[in-house]
Amino acid sequence: MSAPAPAVPQLTLRAIILSMLLAMILAAANAYLGLFAGLTIATAIPAAVVSMGVLRVLGGGSILENNIVQTGASAGSSIAAGVIFTIPALVILGYWQDFKYSWVLAIAGLGGLLGVLFSVPLRRSMIVEEPLAFPEGKAAAEVLKAGENPGPGIKILALAGAIGSLLKLAAASGLRVIPDSAVGATFFGRYFAFMATNLSPALLGVGYIVGLNVGIVIVSGSIFSWNIAIPIYHAFFLDSDPALAAKIAGQHAEDVGYAIWSAKIRYLGVGTMLIGGIWTLFSLRRSLMSGIKSGLAAARKGAGTAVAETERDLPMKWMLIALVLFILPLAALYQAIVHNWMVSIPMTIIMIVTGFLFVSVSGYLAGLVGSSNNPVSGITIATILFASVVLLILLGGQSPIGAVAAIMIGAVVCCAAAVGGDNLQDLKAGYIVGATPWKQQLMIGIGAFSCALVMAPVLNLLAAAYGIGAPTAEHPNALSAPQAVLMASVAKGLFGGHLPWTMIGIGCVIGALVIALDEFLKARGASFRVPVLGAAIGIYLPLELMVPIFIGGLIAHLVERKHKLKAGDKERRDRIHRPGTLFSAGLITGEALTGIIIAIPIVVSGHADVLALPETFQFGQIVGLVVLAVVAWLLYLSAAKAPA
Repeated sequence: MSAPAPAVPQLTLRAIILSMLLAMILAAANAYLGLFAGLTIATAIPAAVVSMGVLRVLGGGSILENNIVQTGASAGSSIAAGVIFTIPALVILGYWQDFKYSWVLAIAGLGGLLGVLFSVPLRRSMIVEEPLAFPEGKAAAEVLKAGENPGPGIKILALAGAIGSLLKLAAASGLRVIPDSAVGATFFGRYFAFMATNLSPALLGVGYIVGLNVGIVIVSGSIFSWNIAIPIYHAFFLDSDPALAAKIAGQHAEDVGYAIWSAKIRYLGVGTMLIGGIWTLFSLRRSLMSGIKSGLAAARKGAGTAVAETERDLPMKWMLIALVLFILPLAALYQAIVHNWMVSIPMTIIMIVTGFLFVSVSGYLAGLVGSSNNPVSGITIATILFASVVLLILLGGQSPIGAVAAIMIGAVVCCAAAVGGDNLQDLKAGYIVGATPWKQQLMIGIGAFSCALVMAPVLNLLAAAYGIGAPTAEHPNALSAPQAVLMASVAKGLFGGHLPWTMIGIGCVIGALVIALDEFLKARGASFRVPVLGAAIGIYLPLELMVPIFIGGLIAHLVERKHKLKAGDKERRDRIHRPGTLFSAGLITGEALTGIIIAIPIVVSGHADVLALPETFQFGQIVGLVVLAVVAWLLYLSAAKAPA
């Protein structure tokens, strides 16, 4: 690969400003999506399309300048994931009443910058010497290379964004023309039956992006929880749990199902995630060590020698200085929580060690399955459990601050891991198009810090409008924040609370069985795989969220069948899926941004139904299902018409 001519602009002022604006907008959108659905999606591709359109209006931009914009803007998804998976747990635990701006900025901003620094030594190993797939990085590179005519892509994004926005406005948090979900639940004697689907177009888009394999795995996990585990518990074990039995006595079947899931069954997912995280670390041990060694060796070799522009990373000397500068305020933050340097210093050490380790894991997983499928929440659970064990020794089992301290460690590591995986994804795109690595690394650091600036106001707005966590009388349709609720439950349970350890143990066994099945499929060379952390997410999250994701993955599969794609034809697959990916990104972005806009009049008025139309204009589940089917058909058409 030849280096680009020195005159080709990359890190220009307009690229930096545009990247920062897109990063903040996409971070807000992903914050809503993550609190609502427990998932975020990579934003590099829509950012690249918007960048090409804007820079074209401003006189045109080079492929490398557009690459810089998408690099910084892609931090919107990673910072949002790092924040919403962990920081709401501090409100759920009652430690905060709202989201403190300076604290959120410090955790997200410094955690994101640490993710950039920790991922730099891994670039050579994971991208150059052991080239992993990095599917979204390759897709972004293809979009950039096709950037001579960005018009059609922008039109697809705009149309899908308008659809997602309109349907979000029509849903239960807006005009209430259609409900948020369609649910059916009933009893057959002692046995419980349940089926549900959310009516969100954004979830269809998420499913299209992650594909059928992941869609099957996660919906299977949810079916196991809701159609096997909950009925079994209700029929045979509820009598041995009088407190829960009294709580659900006389309730509707739907409420009974959610109560059993919340109190017991979702912890099967916790156990599965735990064993899956341990397995992931074990299976990647050799790759991680070789990546770290080769990255450091390359940095030493490059000192004092001429390095091609396409191989220049951030200088190791300045990285070490920056590492110290970023760690010191985090140590002070931990000290402000525990007021004991004998505890805050070990907290800082845990954060550094687990941060570097899990950035490596996150980067490798992003290379295998992409940033959208990167199980950062599983990584964070492992961090919180490890931190909790150490803090239990230092603080004692009944410490009132122990759970908060563990969440604070996990929050920084989660932000670092999310940004680290995203950074390597962007560096893959840059490697393909001939960009300068250090400029991308600097840009994603700027993008990450820009996102951190807006996260606290966005979270406060969403919390005031919708509520976060368990539904209340004031907020009956609260954003569920599933990962943050899980983090809070695990941390609190280890410090004097109560966790259903039997369920967690059974979940560990389920995780081991899933791993064994996946290894069997791997040994047979099967194209279908069963990633254990994907199954864990399905077990943990509500079934209604998984069904539209599965449908979106099924649409992607039908598109591949129409074009008769073969398993190894990756370049053609990326080209064919590009319109569908853009349509999906538009649905997600339009719905998420409208959810934030709707929150403003709700907060100002103090009424959740401020936009609701009279009941005459409110329709039921059937109309909602028809609307979702129409959107699914439009998504299929957008991709099926792609040139073969």
